Amino acid sequence: MSAVMTRQTRAAPDGGFDARRFLVRYGLLILLLALVAVFSWLRPSFASAGNVNDILRSASISALMFLGLTWIIAAGEIDVSFMSVAALSTMIVAGLVSSGFGWPVAAIVAIAAGVLVGLLNGFLVAWMQLPALVITIATGGLAGSVAAAIGKGTSIPLNTTGFAGALVDADLGIVPVLALLVAALYALAWFLQDRTTFGHYIYAMEQNPHAVEQAGVPSGRLLFMLYVLSGTVSALAGVLLCADLSSGQPYIGSSYFIDGLTAVLLGGMALKMGKPNVAGTITGVLLLGVLLSGAALLGWTDSQRQLVRAALLIAGVALVVWTRRKTRAKL
Repeated sequence: MSAVMTRQTRAAPDGGFDARRFLVRYGLLILLLALVAVFSWLRPSFASAGNVNDILRSASISALMFLGLTWIIAAGEIDVSFMSVAALSTMIVAGLVSSGFGWPVAAIVAIAAGVLVGLLNGFLVAWMQLPALVITIATGGLAGSVAAAIGKGTSIPLNTTGFAGALVDADLGIVPVLALLVAALYALAWFLQDRTTFGHYIYAMEQNPHAVEQAGVPSGRLLFMLYVLSGTVSALAGVLLCADLSSGQPYIGSSYFIDGLTAVLLGGMALKMGKPNVAGTITGVLLLGVLLSGAALLGWTDSQRQLVRAALLIAGVALVVWTRRKTRAKL
């Protein structure tokens, strides 16, 4: 009798509340809200309009840069060239503007360079089926080298930031207009990911790529498109970053490498149980932004902040790998 009752207790009724599943799905969001509350309590200036505005502006540029990376990792591949593409974009814009070209021309050329890197990555990984990690390390190194060559190893300061600067600096109350635009872009990305066959194909490619091919899904074409998207949004983020910093920075990409992987992989803890997704990524970006801002106000050293970021990255990687192994074991 007791054994029967135990089995009945363990089996949650249909529609019943599963606390563990709730914490896994929404734990990242809960952690974000908890950090905001704690930092606001410890340092009231954290919740000031100026600081909130700065966090949202910085997070918007990062979220834009990491959008393509999210879907590439969700599809079971990797792209470590995204931050170098952003750095190259900042240097192209700064180099052209300082040479007398207008911001529109400079932005178009920079975005075209990002598209070119995406096309190269897509061709070599999706069509030639070469290892994504090796290829994107190589193309990222190439982009980084070109960025350094443009400024001869140094940054290029700018006296004007053009239309991009006006966009970056525009506010609606305490919320940057850029944050609203990126939020709208992520809403569209969420719809494509969760409400169309496009999103289903992305996750199917990671779970069972051979079955996807046998089902007639153009997985190679889809992966090619994802790499082009990653190069494009990374370059676009670089244009905005150049305006935000009022300079081209050839080595700025290194600071976004860990943040990008952490936001995407840690974001895999949210909503889709170990699967990178756009809602999780933007939550992860905000979490990192809040953490770094609060840590700076509390006087944490750079090494202490780096330790926390590394711990979050390890947690994200561990959860995604563990979940994927469990999923594949059930197939």
